[in-house]
Amino acid sequence: MEMKKRINLELRNRKPAEVKELVLDNCRSDDGKITGLTADFENLEFLSMINVNLLSVSNLPKLNKLRKLELSDNRISGGLEALAEKCPSLTHLNLSGNKIKDLSTLDPLKKLPSLNSVDLFNCEVTMLMDYRESVLELLPQLTYLDGFDADDQEAPDSDPEGLDDDLDDEDEDEEGEEDEDDEEEEDCDEDGVVDEGLDDEDDDDEGAEEEEDDDDEDEDDDDSEDEVVDDAAPGQKRKRDVEDDGEEEEEEDDE
Repeated sequence: MEMKKRINLELRNRKPAEVKELVLDNCRSDDGKITGLTADFENLEFLSMINVNLLSVSNLPKLNKLRKLELSDNRISGGLEALAEKCPSLTHLNLSGNKIKDLSTLDPLKKLPSLNSVDLFNCEVTMLMDYRESVLELLPQLTYLDGFDADDQEAPDSDPEGLDDDLDDEDEDEEGEEDEDDEEEEDCDEDGVVDEGLDDEDDDDEGAEEEEDDDDEDEDDDDSEDEVVDDAAPGQKRKRDVEDDGEEEEEEDDE
């Protein structure tokens, strides 16, 4: 993918001024030069262009806030004056795997007072006699060269101080928003469960009332049957009385 297209892809609908970190690794530069990157990326702090076949950084735009620049595995052999002119806040520079052969090539880096760390792994310059002592003498502002200080103590963190913290804070803010969304979903689920429970209780109450109504109807039916029996009893008694009177009259006639 061409570098210009890659930059547009990495924007992700953001404006260049909103971008603090830009990774363009393994894309294709145009004739070994930087293309598509403009001074509109005014708040850019981290830029990575690893293995993009760069020959020069001469057309790098002005990036006043850039602190970390990754340029490893390219074919840069000189022209580092552009970094001193356009990236005054640079603290970390990775030139590993490039075509740097002489100490004089690094001389322009003297103009970067904040430069704290430089990596030159797999560059020919590292084969020179007294390479480390010579570079640290040439660039006294350096604390770390190839990940180690003058006392061979390894750098605790190769990233510029505070840059990772800022990026971590952004990640934590995003995670915090996700957690809030999850909590809101859980609250909604709990409310749904409570509502369902209340609905079930209402259904139970209605069922109990219906059962009570059925019981009342059964009692009314029983009372009605009792009344029918009571009403029938006097009628039966009157029939027996009439029959008895008839029998008495027949006896009298016989006499």
